[in-house]
Amino acid sequence: MLMIVSCLGLPSAARSTGLPRIASINVCTDQLLMILANPEQILGLSPYSRDPARSWDAAKARQFPQLSGAAEDVLMLKLDVVVAGRFTRLATRQLLKDQGVRVVEFDAARSLDDVKKSIRLMGDVTRHPDRALAEISRLDAAIAHAHQVAARKPYRVLAVSRRGWVSGRDSLTSSLLANVGLTNAAGDLGIKSGGFASLENIVSLKPDFIMVSQDSGFAEDEGSAFLLHPALERFYPASKRIVIPERLTVCGGPMLAEALERLASELERVDH
Repeated sequence: MLMIVSCLGLPSAARSTGLPRIASINVCTDQLLMILANPEQILGLSPYSRDPARSWDAAKARQFPQLSGAAEDVLMLKLDVVVAGRFTRLATRQLLKDQGVRVVEFDAARSLDDVKKSIRLMGDVTRHPDRALAEISRLDAAIAHAHQVAARKPYRVLAVSRRGWVSGRDSLTSSLLANVGLTNAAGDLGIKSGGFASLENIVSLKPDFIMVSQDSGFAEDEGSAFLLHPALERFYPASKRIVIPERLTVCGGPMLAEALERLASELERVDH
């Protein structure tokens, strides 16, 4: 009962302050919203908001209602704005617009400049531009620290995930590496935004390190088994793997400051 009362009190609290009441239908806008809005401004989050593999702050997301991702439950809320990704289901976004709902769409970030643009936009939507500037400053500080660590050697890094998918030269991962003074080795494969690389190509490319999302040594399925192939483990044991959890890089937002700090600590580890 206490939980119900608390949730019901959130919209009225936001209304009394004059701040917009907002729902998110995209896992990346979920995370921007949670870090920049007051709790009482948040009326609902996307279906993946509580997924610890995709959501940077899945635990915090449990404080808020979880939406289905469809337009119908959003329309039941007395809200002011919906935030969504540019690749969120088009029919859902269009239906909300047709019903007179203000929908603010966020582009998928392909660079750290794009990330800062998204943070500023969410700061404007939530009416907390000061918080947005603080998050951008925190991100800049993390970039500077990682750059200081990475400046010791001009390493070539290849980000590899399930089934041999690599992040290309025009990706957020590539921008992250470039901003700290590292090179994305995928550029030598001619991969633009992302694509699959064979085991042979990865080994022959000879990057200094591969960047992966986990180092459990256990393959949950056939896709993740690629990273445990004997040939890849031979050339890229733990000392040649930079581990950054996927939840820190899957979206462009404040969580990248943590990803950069993790990158710096991983470089410290593999350098010794």
